[in-house]
Amino acid sequence: MEKFELTILGCGSAKPTLRHNPSSQILNVRDKLFMIDCGEGTQLQLCHNGLTFTRLNHVFISHLHGDHWFGLPGLISTMNLYNRTAELHIHSPHGLEEMMKPIMDYCNYDMSYQVFFHEFDTLEPTRIFEDRTLTVTTIPLKHRVPCCGFLFREKEGLRHIRREMIDAYEIPIAYINNIKAGADFVLPDGEVISNERLTTPPSKVHSYAYCSDTVFRPQIAEQVRGVDLLYHEATYAAEDDNRAVKHFHSTTVQAAEIARLAEVGKLVIGHFSARYTNDQQLLDEAKAVFPNTVLANENLRVTIDD
Repeated sequence: MEKFELTILGCGSAKPTLRHNPSSQILNVRDKLFMIDCGEGTQLQLCHNGLTFTRLNHVFISHLHGDHWFGLPGLISTMNLYNRTAELHIHSPHGLEEMMKPIMDYCNYDMSYQVFFHEFDTLEPTRIFEDRTLTVTTIPLKHRVPCCGFLFREKEGLRHIRREMIDAYEIPIAYINNIKAGADFVLPDGEVISNERLTTPPSKVHSYAYCSDTVFRPQIAEQVRGVDLLYHEATYAAEDDNRAVKHFHSTTVQAAEIARLAEVGKLVIGHFSARYTNDQQLLDEAKAVFPNTVLANENLRVTIDD
């Protein structure tokens, strides 16, 4: 089974507390690391979780409030101290490169590697990354500043050829990739061996949706429908819904309602306000609406398996 694992590095909101770090996560897809938001202290959390800086090539920033990106200058500087040579790609709403460039010029005047900024619009879902195995699409959110979540989807792989069929029909190596892609095999006497007999279905693909700071938006559910894992901010308890509206955030119950409407596999709630000292209250409220809910916590790892 290929790895698809989420690690929470920080799940607090803007005000510092001793209980939670600012927002940051790592999604490990087949041993490639993708960072989602980068609050203060993120690089220390990487070290604490044994996550290697060299395997991180893409950072996705949801919006330009400091608790979601103030860790970037330190992270970039540390990578430079390690004499990194691989490119680093940072994906964000418009404006981050303008703010980061003076910091990088002043603190890292002799860079050992290149940093590329890819800025996107936040109004419509947009595919902002794609490689051989994965796509990343923005999820438009509504906050006090332009803000997006991110939808990570694995691509469906090739079918698995059955070893005993290779031996039984003496299939040449040159034909194997075509058979994995769905082709039948024709014997020298003209008999056609169907692909269904030769192969088994491809491995299950996985999906993860990250919904950062946002008011309650039921339309999110359609875009993230059926994902294996959903992270949705739950800054406030249900009784503080007026605060949620005022500050463009969501409550525990609203996050759970998105998960219920979207019929996701599992919900993780986070981005907790510093006003709460009992996270169990937040969990209980969400589970009343969507039972398969877990609390985000620093160093929590959630593995999506078959």
